[in-house]
Amino acid sequence: QVQLVESGGGLVQAGGSLRLSCAASGRAFNKYTMAWFRQAPGKEREFVALIEWGGGTKNYADSVKDRFTVSRDNARNMVYLQMNSLKAEDTAVHSCAASYGYYGRDATMFNIWGQGTQVTVSS
Repeated sequence: QVQLVESGGGLVQAGGSLRLSCAASGRAFNKYTMAWFRQAPGKEREFVALIEWGGGTKNYADSVKDRFTVSRDNARNMVYLQMNSLKAEDTAVHSCAASYGYYGRDATMFNIWGQGTQVTVSS
């Protein structure tokens, strides 16, 4: 079973950048689809970005496309989310998630979650 720990969140001004990291422990990390989701106060959890097990196929929410980049390093059991041109509406707890055998945006299909890291963008 894979376990996930996120880091890299913080407070940044609008227009700035942050790089989130998700460290995975456990076996067969390179067989899992990895995704980032986020949840702002009073709002539902929303999909952010997705990367398939080999790293060659990625998918982004329209709200972050061309600003965020998801990547993974299977040799290091790491997933990253580079966030550029941050906006106030990006403020949320960002969580990474893992799914074995599923590639898609449905959060209910991801059964392994990290604790989340807070991203706050001041306008």
